Amino acid sequence: MDEAAAVFEERQGIRKILLANVKARATGIGPGLTVNAALALLPTLKLEERNPAREARVLRSLANWSEKFTAFTSIDAPSLLLLEIAGSQRLFGGIKPLRERIIRGLQSQGFYVEVAIAPTPLAATWLARAGKKVCVRDARNLVGRLAPLPIHCLRWPEAICHALKGMGITTVGEALRLPRQGFAKRFSAARLLELDRALGRLPDPRVSYRSPERFVADFDLNEEESDSALLLNVCQELLVKLERFLLSRQMAVQQVEFVFFHLQAPATHLALGCVRADRAVQHWFDLAEIKLDRLMFSAPVIAIQLRGGEGQRFAAETDPLPFCKQERPQRNTSIVHLAERLSARIGDEAVHGVMTVAEHRPQYAWQRRNAFDDVPHCANVPGYQDHPDVSGLLEGIRRTNSIVLQRPLWMLQDPEKLVTEQGIPCYQGRLKLLDGPERLETGWWDGDGIARDYFVACNARGAHLWIYRNRGKDRDCRSWYLHGMFG
Repeated sequence: MDEAAAVFEERQGIRKILLANVKARATGIGPGLTVNAALALLPTLKLEERNPAREARVLRSLANWSEKFTAFTSIDAPSLLLLEIAGSQRLFGGIKPLRERIIRGLQSQGFYVEVAIAPTPLAATWLARAGKKVCVRDARNLVGRLAPLPIHCLRWPEAICHALKGMGITTVGEALRLPRQGFAKRFSAARLLELDRALGRLPDPRVSYRSPERFVADFDLNEEESDSALLLNVCQELLVKLERFLLSRQMAVQQVEFVFFHLQAPATHLALGCVRADRAVQHWFDLAEIKLDRLMFSAPVIAIQLRGGEGQRFAAETDPLPFCKQERPQRNTSIVHLAERLSARIGDEAVHGVMTVAEHRPQYAWQRRNAFDDVPHCANVPGYQDHPDVSGLLEGIRRTNSIVLQRPLWMLQDPEKLVTEQGIPCYQGRLKLLDGPERLETGWWDGDGIARDYFVACNARGAHLWIYRNRGKDRDCRSWYLHGMFG
C-alpha cells in the first residue's frame, strides 16, 4: 500500500487507532492514538473501521482452507487458528516442510502470519502472540520456552495484569514461581488452571471446526431447451431437493446459484440471495421466477445445476398453542420480502439500506449499506411498538403535536439556499423557528470543517424543516440553507 492507512475501533464512544501501516507509523501514528489526534498529525490518513463480522468470515474461510493440512482445526476468535498437525507430519514430509507450506499458503493470500508449534494449544497461542517462531516438540521443554514471555501475551483481564505488575511479576515464569494456593486465592483458580493447561498438566479440549456441507445437484435435459416455463419447472425440482437436503440437517442458506449449461456457449449463471437464511422452496422459486423472466440466454440450455450457499443453522419459531390466551406478536417480514423481490427485479446494486455513522457533520453521519448484510430493523416494528415506553411516547406525540426527532430522516444531498424576506427565511411561505440553535462546529482537521447553527422551522402549510446558517462575519453568514425535511 503506497498511502498511509490505519484501522480504528470505537469503544465507549471513543475512536482509537488499532493498527497502522509503516507509512502511518513513520508520522507518529500508532495503536491507542485517537482518530482526531491521528488526523491532526496526518490529514490525508486513510482510515478503515474494524469490522468484526468480516474478520469472523475471513477466519472461517481460512479454517476451511486449512483442512487440506489437518483433520482438526479450532477457531479462537478474533485472529487465531489452531491446527493439530501430529497426524499430518508423515504425509507432508515432516514438521518443517508442513510449516513452510502453511506459511507460504497464507502469505500468498495476503496475510501476515505468526506461527508457533507446541505440544499444547495454549502454549502455541502464547508463543505466537509473542512473535516467537519456535517449534517445541517435548512438553518437558515448555516451562523454559514459556517463562520469558510477557504477561500481556496471556490476554488476561487488565485488572489482573495491573495487579501482577504491581507485585513485580512481568513474565510467565515469575507467575509460575508464585505459591499456587495464594495465586488461586488472589487471581482466581481459573488463571491457575490456565497455566496448568499451557504446561500440559491438565487436558485442554477444543471444539473442532467443520466446514459446512454444500448442496450441489444437476439435471440433464434430453435435448436443448429454450422454453422458460420448462426451465422454471426444472429449477423447482432442484429447489425441492435443496429443501430436503437442508431439512434433514436443520440448516438454511442465504444464497443459491443456478448454472445453465449450453452446448455451443459458456454457461449462464443466475445468483439469488435473501436477507434471512431460508430453505422454503416457494421462497426461492418466487425469486428465481422474477430473475428468469429478465434473463437472456445466449443459446439453448442442455443442463442445469443448482449450488447452495454456505449452510447456516436454521432458526425455527414455534407458534403458540391454540388454548394459550397470550399471543406472541407475529414478526412482520414484508420489508424483508420487498427488498428481496426488488433486488431480484432491478439488481442488488439498486437496493440498499441506510446506517448511521459516528460523525457530527450531517453529510457524513450516514452511509449506504447493502440490504443483504443484515436484517432491516424496521422488519420487527410490531414487537417494537408493543413496548410500554414506546406506546407512552407515541401518545405524548399525538397529544402535544411535538417534534421528537432532532434530525430529519430526509436529508438533501446538497443544501438548498433559501430566499429571505427582511432577514426571515422562506420556503413556500415565511418560516417560523421552533427549536434551536443547535451549533455544529467540527471537521477542522480534515479541511472540510463546518461552523453552523441549525434550527427546526415550520411554514404555513405545517411542513417542518431543518435549516441552518453559517457562523462568522462574512456576507454568506446572513444566508439560510435548507438541509432536511421532517416526515
